[in-house]
Amino acid sequence: MRKTVLALCLAVSSTIVPNALAVDDLYQEPHRPQFHFTPEQQWMNDPNGMVYLDGEYHLFYQYNPYSNIWGPMHWGHAISKDLVHWEQQPIALYPDQHGTIFSGSAVVDWNNTSGFGSKDKPAMVAIYTYHDHLQENFGSDTFQSQGIAYSLDNGRTWTKYDGNPVLKSPDIRDFRDPKVSWHEDSERWVMSLAVKDKISFYTSTDLKNWQHTGDFGQGIGAHGGVWECPDLIKMRVNGSDEEKYVLLVSINPGGPNGGSATQYFVGDFDGKTFKLDPAFNQQLMAAEHSSPSKQAAVWLDYGTDNYAGVTWSDVPQQDGRHLFIGWMSNWQYANKVPTQRWRSAMTIARQLELEKRGNSYIVSSQPVASLSSLATDAKMVRNSSVKGGQPIELVKLTKSTELGEHIKLELDLKQSKLVELSFENAKHSLKLKIDAVAGQLILDRTNAGIADFESGFASVQRAPLDIKAGAVQLEIFLDTSSIEVFADNGRTVMTSVVFPGAPYSQLKLSTDSAVNIQHAAIAQLRSIWQK
Repeated sequence: MRKTVLALCLAVSSTIVPNALAVDDLYQEPHRPQFHFTPEQQWMNDPNGMVYLDGEYHLFYQYNPYSNIWGPMHWGHAISKDLVHWEQQPIALYPDQHGTIFSGSAVVDWNNTSGFGSKDKPAMVAIYTYHDHLQENFGSDTFQSQGIAYSLDNGRTWTKYDGNPVLKSPDIRDFRDPKVSWHEDSERWVMSLAVKDKISFYTSTDLKNWQHTGDFGQGIGAHGGVWECPDLIKMRVNGSDEEKYVLLVSINPGGPNGGSATQYFVGDFDGKTFKLDPAFNQQLMAAEHSSPSKQAAVWLDYGTDNYAGVTWSDVPQQDGRHLFIGWMSNWQYANKVPTQRWRSAMTIARQLELEKRGNSYIVSSQPVASLSSLATDAKMVRNSSVKGGQPIELVKLTKSTELGEHIKLELDLKQSKLVELSFENAKHSLKLKIDAVAGQLILDRTNAGIADFESGFASVQRAPLDIKAGAVQLEIFLDTSSIEVFADNGRTVMTSVVFPGAPYSQLKLSTDSAVNIQHAAIAQLRSIWQK
């Protein structure tokens, strides 16, 4: 959700379905991603209402059906059975007399606490922010409130609650982005709500009546901008019985490499409020002195283009995964990127895990395994040495705009201080560097492609990287207009959009001294839009 909102006329429309366009035509446009979700047309931002029910992953999202720039917000809708292939649905939620439809969440009301469904047919309930532009223009500070709607047909059609709004603003301008979950111990619904630069917690027994129970965030973490899109997740620490709560908080601006980004906190939740774990507080203090951005914050993704991400609700307990997706753009330039028919994509879906190294808690991100279904034409390299000096061509990349690349590398850097991977075409190069001395992963898009649409886009991004015993593991997903890098088994992640004039056709490796490629696997990824 944006910090700055535009004055708009409230548009209440009949059902809008995207114009019928041939898939072959639609997904061969310049810069159109091939294995990331994009709307067929117009503007998209935050993922919303992500919920699983009856074998389907629902992805709702902020959507402007009238333009390819931000405008009157609706909830768009797509459905997937594997988190890879997506089917576009009609718009789910439209603006009404209370305002446009900003970000929020969705849950399955299994116990029918709301009375909207039954125990045999539980309702899917969406909880979202109303944004009243008329009240905002009149100078009121109460223009954001929370509303609910329900579906009895697995998210295909929606009925808004006639008692909306269910939570009015207490005279605060930034009062939005409700993420709701069920708290087993207290048998209540818990709402995490972004309120200026903190997170407020509310509880309810029926999703209709809410009581304020606590706040978190004052003087903690990054505060370079407004806090948005929280997500409170109960997670088990890998390899132990210890359980902690992870609180995701997006911030705009104030990210580690400029613009918007998502930080996280690890602590405990008693059903009323969140308390930071003392050990994690020490991590925040250490990050202020040691991280490239010199901020007292720990980031889920250090790249510039993963924002407002949250996890799916109601993933079956026997599955056990914490599944995440984010908006692959940045408010610094999102309205200006050089795409025409549509703007913005989502990241690939990821699995979040909580790990503990010594006294430090780390939330790692791994690409969902189902992405492997797209792989074709795989190549393997093992135990190959590269001498320092001139770059070598590691592999030729596809020149097709309908294919992506998946690259896995394990490098032995014991003798090297700097290694560079360069994705190149005839005019441009996107560089990924490992600085072993500084302990940093560096993504350089200063000459990666089209960049003149925004003065700060051609940037160098940095992330902390733990290089153990001189070994580095990288997993890279390269699409038509993006790169996602998972280093150290997903403990350091960087996501960035790029706009090369033509597909990168070569991957080169250079080093200041000898490097051993212990393992390399490169596969092409088929388009998810091919019929």
